[in-house]
Amino acid sequence: MATIKDIAKRADVSITTVSRILNHDDSLSVSDETKLRVLVAAEELEYVTLQQRKQKRKVGKRLTFAIVEWYNYSALIEDPYYLYLMTTVEKQLAKENIDTFKFINIDEQFIPSVDTPIDAIIAIGRFTLTQIDKISQFSKYIVFLDSCPDATRFDSILINTELGTKLALEHLYELHHRRIAYIGGKVIGDTGGQGRDMRKSTYIEFTREKGIFDPTLIYEGERLSYNEGFTLASQLLAAAKTPTAIYCANDATATGVLARLAQEKINVPEDISVVGFNDQSSAKYLSPPLTTVHVPMSFIAQNAVDILKNRVNGTYTLPRKLYIPTYLKVRESTKEIRE
Repeated sequence: MATIKDIAKRADVSITTVSRILNHDDSLSVSDETKLRVLVAAEELEYVTLQQRKQKRKVGKRLTFAIVEWYNYSALIEDPYYLYLMTTVEKQLAKENIDTFKFINIDEQFIPSVDTPIDAIIAIGRFTLTQIDKISQFSKYIVFLDSCPDATRFDSILINTELGTKLALEHLYELHHRRIAYIGGKVIGDTGGQGRDMRKSTYIEFTREKGIFDPTLIYEGERLSYNEGFTLASQLLAAAKTPTAIYCANDATATGVLARLAQEKINVPEDISVVGFNDQSSAKYLSPPLTTVHVPMSFIAQNAVDILKNRVNGTYTLPRKLYIPTYLKVRESTKEIRE
């Protein structure tokens, strides 16, 4: 059985450094490279901590996971993506007979709803460093969904938004659309503050490669929501020349766009094609049914639970960072146009 001394020798660091890294000592000042070197050595040597060995002996112990969500209730209603993701995670936890409760969000302070030991935490969304420090006091095993605040310390599962955007734009391009507008909003970074939206970045890269980039076709609001989609569609329609297609950064935005187009008696897809992102459950019931990038939420939930179970029982010692692939669900909101 490997020891801390074995890890220190392989990673070329002191025994004390190894111990503090494996115990996630936040006061330790070492480079990310050193942390990764120690974690990789620990996994290669199949090192198991005393706590993990004790956990393995607890045959039949029922696990307790907590869910902490980034959005408040009003924001969840405005953009239901995280609400759908949360309910999918809850179903997966129930399926695997894992006790579950939520953190309560009070003025951006996350507090457990019950006073009980927590084996692991599923954090949905993007949190500030202060919030992460608070949450991690309750368990060191945390998997972040839709963000990666610290790849050397926490597990994370991310959506391959770049792939999804390329699939959506390729679809529109193959339908001979050349004036493709982008409607999106500001996004939060992995640790708070303004983040980079890969959907917008990929849109710019794609249209430039195809020689069809037009900065006047980019519309961004304060957030990704129905209301912003409705408002931005109004601005787009007031422009001198309208597009033949619109790529929306999420389904909530696309729903607002569809509503505004319908109000102006603009037919979709005959006049303008529209594509969304997420494939929320209501997308297929819109008028017309929305072509959108499908995000496999059940697969995300399964992987999140699997990662944490393996972290708790000691099978995994090195944090995982997974990129979940997406695919395009073609429905009736897109149509080929004549060149």
